[in-house]
Amino acid sequence: MRIAQIAPLHEAVPPKLYGGTERVVSYLTEALVELGHEVTLFASGDSQTSAELDAVWPQALRLDPTIRDTVAPHMLLLEQVRKRANEFDVLHFHIDYYPFSLFSQQPVPHVTTMHGRLDLPELQPIFNTFNGVPTVSISDNQRTPLPQANWLTTVLHGLPEKLLTPRPEIKPSYLAFLGRISPEKRVDRAIEIAAKAGMPIKIAAKLDNADRAYYEEKIKPLLGRTHVEFVGEINEAQKPAFLSGAHALLFPIDWPEPFGLVMIEAMACGTPVIAYNRGSVPEVIDNGVSGFIVEDELSAVAAVNRLPTLSRAAVRQRFEERFTARRMAQEYVAAYEELLRRSQRPVLREVNAG
Repeated sequence: MRIAQIAPLHEAVPPKLYGGTERVVSYLTEALVELGHEVTLFASGDSQTSAELDAVWPQALRLDPTIRDTVAPHMLLLEQVRKRANEFDVLHFHIDYYPFSLFSQQPVPHVTTMHGRLDLPELQPIFNTFNGVPTVSISDNQRTPLPQANWLTTVLHGLPEKLLTPRPEIKPSYLAFLGRISPEKRVDRAIEIAAKAGMPIKIAAKLDNADRAYYEEKIKPLLGRTHVEFVGEINEAQKPAFLSGAHALLFPIDWPEPFGLVMIEAMACGTPVIAYNRGSVPEVIDNGVSGFIVEDELSAVAAVNRLPTLSRAAVRQRFEERFTARRMAQEYVAAYEELLRRSQRPVLREVNAG
């Protein structure tokens, strides 16, 4: 099958540091290539892939401080994909609703994975208008605010099986927070849970400019507490040691998390997750096996005390059973095949071969 993967231009694919969507696009692209498909990745020029790379913009927008209008490069991205659309069996977009208007008029089957939060009022008229555009959710819970959308399927994220692995030689000695400093991620909650559990906490987190005022007012004063160590943003190579050294990953979110990639990153390292019961959490964490799902700070502290009852080997095993990139790619291929069946289009590579 000839497949186009269309990534956001904000980060490289894969990103050098933080970047959930671009990271998932990379894992999916590489897994599709390994399965034998012909894949073209539309992304920034500093991306790395074994697929064909169509570099629409020279580098990730995040790395170019001169870029003030990030929509403009994405308009060029859409036009480049439109020009090449007939080369592909299916177009797979990862750029929110940007392609809806243009590509709903195109004959080539296309699908958009919705990676972000969907409980925003301004999205309602978009999905009322474009309620025939095929979309994929990354958890069933993510769909809740938009029942009118044309949901093709849900595909949970996955990681390459050997990307992050346990480091059994590292003795766990702290609780961990990994991700982004923002009001909805509640690193302040994680700091308080660790304090009440009598454990140190290490925080590896990205800080966006949009959240700097929140950081200065709410989070920075907490970082001076004796049990807190702020590590800053870490890369992929640093994650296995960071997560393996943790008794658990704390995920005390305060929003309807669409998926939460850090949860399966922790699981890949054999590290249990203590997560608040919000959004996708019950679909990702098997309570009592790969971690604990909690309702509040009190139950989170109690869950820390119950961590010795969990097997880190079982946590890793559950990752291998449910969250590999190969499984993710196979489920997307099934979705592509359904789109082709509905459109009654032959597969291009089969036509050329025949």
